[in-house]
Amino acid sequence: MTAPVGTRSSADLISAEEPVLAHNYHPLPVVVARAEGTWVEDVEGRRYLDMLAGYSALNFGHRHPALIEAAHRQLDRLTLTSRAFHNDRLAEFAERLAELTGLDMVLPMNTGAEAVESGIKVARKWAYDVKGVPADRATIVVAAENFHGRTTTIVSFSTDETARAGFGPFTPGFRIVPYNDLAALEAAVDETTAAVLLEPIQGEAGVVIPDEGYLTGVRELTRRKGCLFVADEIQSGLGRTGRTLAVEHEGVVPDVLLLGKALGGGIVPVSAVVARRDVLGVLRPGEHGSTFGGNPLAAAVGTAVVELLETGEFQRRAAELGTVLRDGLTGLVGRGVVGFRARGLWAGVDIDPAIGTGREISKLLMHEGILVKDTHGSTIRLAPPLTITAEELASALGVLEQVLRR
Repeated sequence: MTAPVGTRSSADLISAEEPVLAHNYHPLPVVVARAEGTWVEDVEGRRYLDMLAGYSALNFGHRHPALIEAAHRQLDRLTLTSRAFHNDRLAEFAERLAELTGLDMVLPMNTGAEAVESGIKVARKWAYDVKGVPADRATIVVAAENFHGRTTTIVSFSTDETARAGFGPFTPGFRIVPYNDLAALEAAVDETTAAVLLEPIQGEAGVVIPDEGYLTGVRELTRRKGCLFVADEIQSGLGRTGRTLAVEHEGVVPDVLLLGKALGGGIVPVSAVVARRDVLGVLRPGEHGSTFGGNPLAAAVGTAVVELLETGEFQRRAAELGTVLRDGLTGLVGRGVVGFRARGLWAGVDIDPAIGTGREISKLLMHEGILVKDTHGSTIRLAPPLTITAEELASALGVLEQVLRR
């Protein structure tokens, strides 16, 4: 990495943000200026091992050479046309993404929240046009403790009061049931149900993994009841859990798949709704769109991401290194860790509240050169780039052990 540049210190930059940026985040006090692979560097030149990877947006590490090269090539040719015209990169992106996921059609968008909003619209349109639900009566069943984004419609079915309070009135048409409870789900689904929308693993809730058989049960129930299974794999997908998709751990294929974060390679925002032809086929010109969705730069980077996943290398790495992660965390249970949930290179770690809050532990780790982020009180999340080495992962776990012991 090159030497630090600029004249403003981390403290100066943090102070400068205060009067001019909306206070909708509470970041750790580190100011990142450069990054490469699994490492980032602040403006003073201090290095940190990134164990968060942009909430899985950086599955392939910072500035992966193949992704940077794809972006540079496209920047020299064409960046945006809008969907008023075709562009020469979009077809290949859609073809390869559909093949990777085992589905038929792609609706390209930009952010994860846009993919979720689009998925909701598609499910409702399908319910009216195909299922025959009376106009404006469609319902969607979701799980408590979900996180699907922060738009008005999405927070309407959140159970997190921090996300909801002060933002009503809320969008109707959603039924909330406990996660990992098939009986409650069955009771909530009726003739008006357009879809069941779930995270195969709940990320923001603390990497909550359902019981084995739950996703299979959801798939069977939605088929039997004649509604769609919409899987939000924006965080869990694209290699994170040791498979291309988290639903693959149970051999499940949803009707609609929501992707984002890592699909843009940490370079540009790219998201997508991927679905069966008879589902996405309900959309007609003018009913939905996005100026930037499917732009040539996004399609070029997205295609390069799919190429990386087609090799299977990153899925294998996540599965193999996931064993290192799980073994390391197992050794910390009872020694500052009260429990954890892990799949692949993704873990929610519950810190003993007597030792500190998740934020306090995250700050201590930051001072030791390890970047993680807290959620829900005393839980921290670990989601390193899939390019991390076994040695780097073991080192990070060793630092966590030292911080907890201290």
